[in-house]
Amino acid sequence: MNIYKNILLAKKENRKLLAVLIDPEKIDLNNIASFFEKVHQSITTHIFVGGSTDKDSVTDKVVAAIKKETHLPVVLFPGDVKQITQKADGILFLSLLSGRNPEYLIEQQIKSVPFLKDSSLEILPTGYILIDGQKDTATQKVSNTKPIAQENTELILNTALAGEFSGKKLIYLEAGSGATEAVSHIIITVVKKNLNIPLIVGGGIRSKKQLENAFNAGADLVVIGTAFENDEAFFKDLKK
Repeated sequence: MNIYKNILLAKKENRKLLAVLIDPEKIDLNNIASFFEKVHQSITTHIFVGGSTDKDSVTDKVVAAIKKETHLPVVLFPGDVKQITQKADGILFLSLLSGRNPEYLIEQQIKSVPFLKDSSLEILPTGYILIDGQKDTATQKVSNTKPIAQENTELILNTALAGEFSGKKLIYLEAGSGATEAVSHIIITVVKKNLNIPLIVGGGIRSKKQLENAFNAGADLVVIGTAFENDEAFFKDLKK
């Protein structure tokens, strides 16, 4: 399984990708089988696993349970080094480019090396940019950084390009879990137009229309989490 190669191929062929984000602290292990029955009937192409925190250290257990239920690539979206498990297929190797806290720019990455250097996980260097979604997010609190205002398109673009120029393979524009305002189509369009690497967009997307808007604006891969947590019936709108 070459996750990045497949993302690049989808980008080239203009095939849009959808990741379901599962927060290990919020999923009920007893419901995983029935949850994935719905996932497999939808247009979902990837499973992301992670959250800003994992106080009970359940990521490993959750990923193991997920791998029993799906053939889709399972990619870690870790809030910190403690959320790394070898049972996944890949990991977003995140740098929080929108903040200036060295802990999430490079320190957590260094701490993860002993877990990753001999790992079979596919490592996906990702520039992570937090955009103001009109709600204080767990990412803000944990990372002690502020999001970039949606009006500051130039700064968002320059931050994304700085990520590409420094060797990131993916750029992730994130409005935050539970955001009341998704990343605007204007931002997505501007960044996509200037970026040469795949663009991920997440946060605040709660309807098929919003998903289509993100895709039409240029997102290569869209991530949806809270919408599925709150209403699994949303999968019916996204059937294959």
